[in-house]
Amino acid sequence: MQSLKVKEYMNSRPVTFNPNTSVAIALEKLLNSNQTGGPVVDENNRLIGFLSEQDMLHKLLKMSYHCEDTTLVSECMRTDVLSSTPDSSIVDLAETMTGEKPKVYPVVDNGFVVGVITRRDVLKAISEQIKVCFKQPV
Repeated sequence: MQSLKVKEYMNSRPVTFNPNTSVAIALEKLLNSNQTGGPVVDENNRLIGFLSEQDMLHKLLKMSYHCEDTTLVSECMRTDVLSSTPDSSIVDLAETMTGEKPKVYPVVDNGFVVGVITRRDVLKAISEQIKVCFKQPV
């Protein structure tokens, strides 16, 4: 199971955000993607933050109350981002995810975002391994 790698289960085409995008536009992008969050990248696709539904909630409530769209992604995003690499072990990532950690991790290769991996993706990898262990069809 240690041989299972993040790159085999990650979403290699995640929704990403620009720090200068309005939160209202980011919200629409997020809702259309069926993701719960996504990496914030600079113009070179380097990871600079992460924006989640939870990060946006307070600002969105305030925006809807005042009917103003003045908040940018950079004002809501987290900059203390936990990430993974494509060659990281699924087992190691699963162990990290067992605590109060994020549900979505950017996958970064030499500073560049190459995908995201979610708890669901990790669970899928583990499920497939369990089926192999018990010789059940995948």
